[in-house]
Amino acid sequence: MPIRSPRGRAAAYRSIWQWPLRSPARLAVTGILVIAVAAGVSIGVNALGGGSAGRGLLASPSSTGAAPSATRLPGSAAVPVTPAPTALPPVPDLEPTTLPLSRAPAAALSVAARWSAAWVRPPAGTTAQAWLDGLRPTTTDEYLGVLSGVDPGNIPATRVTGEPRAVRVAPHSVQVQVPTDALTLVVLVVDTDTEGWRVAGYDRA
Repeated sequence: MPIRSPRGRAAAYRSIWQWPLRSPARLAVTGILVIAVAAGVSIGVNALGGGSAGRGLLASPSSTGAAPSATRLPGSAAVPVTPAPTALPPVPDLEPTTLPLSRAPAAALSVAARWSAAWVRPPAGTTAQAWLDGLRPTTTDEYLGVLSGVDPGNIPATRVTGEPRAVRVAPHSVQVQVPTDALTLVVLVVDTDTEGWRVAGYDRA
């Protein structure tokens, strides 16, 4: 039967809100239900708001598909205005990585000749340190460390037999061929910032 008296309705309401407090399990179930209802309401509100925003974007007149503006003169048809292409600045000529052999600096050729004369096998009894000291004025510090592991007694050449000749010239390096009595050296001479031209490597032609 329906509850008709105010006292009866109050007792019914009291029994409803006191029901979750009668045990921890009921309280946990009630909390889960409240969270689920709140999450459902939030998702529904966001969905409605997103739909409205999407419709607003579709109706926006500033979208990328807008037609180009047109210019209309009195008594004439509208003429579409096409934007003028942007002119690119001129590109400067790049410096070539190789130069004519005639551009080889005389100082680089001189360093290659002096280094080769100091590199050939020294007289018997010359220590490896004395051989390195002879190379030091014309060699970079980095490459001098590499040469410190060379045994000069194993070098096949004993003397330079010709003039140095540039075979490749770049703005800051030159490859120079130097003939000896056993082989032809290809010496790499580089322009350092502080010590001028120095030898930074060599190979056999």
